[in-house]
Amino acid sequence: MNTFSSGTANVAKRIVVILATLLIWPASASAQLNVLISGAFAGAYEQLLPEFERTSGINVTTGSGSSQGTGPQTIGAQLARGVPADVVILSREGLNVLIASNRIAAGTDVDLGRVPLGLAVRAMAPKPDVSTVEAFKQVLLRAKTIAVPGSTGGIWLTTDLFPRLGIAEKINVKVTPRGTDATGMVAAGDADLAVMPVSEIMRAAGVDFAGTLPPEIQQIQVLSAAVVAGSKEIEVSKRLIEFLASARAAEAIKNSGIEPFATSR
Repeated sequence: MNTFSSGTANVAKRIVVILATLLIWPASASAQLNVLISGAFAGAYEQLLPEFERTSGINVTTGSGSSQGTGPQTIGAQLARGVPADVVILSREGLNVLIASNRIAAGTDVDLGRVPLGLAVRAMAPKPDVSTVEAFKQVLLRAKTIAVPGSTGGIWLTTDLFPRLGIAEKINVKVTPRGTDATGMVAAGDADLAVMPVSEIMRAAGVDFAGTLPPEIQQIQVLSAAVVAGSKEIEVSKRLIEFLASARAAEAIKNSGIEPFATSR
């Protein structure tokens, strides 16, 4: 065989090897997911994401936004202006709005867990009694400033619960863009307390969890995930959602203050 023929054969062999390698290499190894998540599920997600990336080989980039409300940082507003996202994780109320506006791939929504509303007070401050409706009401009336996030829970508090209790005009409520802003006000002493999802209180610095709202006036938020319409990584996105909804993830979700729908093994 002449030198030219030998060289051609070697090149052909290399091409075959490269093609074979590409065929057997897992598709997920090069996958890149973009996630937008609200604050209520963020504590559990931060605990679970490293395991998912390690076991799946999928790289995940995470951004944040509020489930509902106004302003440019809601998840809906970010999707509307083209912020890259394959998966969203937020309150069911916020997700339903996205579904209605055709922002979600049909049939990909999955509920992950439930979280109640609770009170945050400054770290080491006395914890007020909120075990009854009247006790909760008196705590609010005594507070100089109450912080609530301007998302699902805060919207319900300011438009439903506070008017229903007859105190909407008697309390000073500061509506903040995000839950982190509400807990930040409490930690800094700019608000006496915050009313918000328990899971957000438990991960915040400088505040303590003082208890949940009484059952008669409680709002239980369902936290959900879904694939964004137009995602080029639909199957890989579903793998992440399946992992977060699995029994394997239940313990971390429970430890973050959320009741998981899946039962841990």
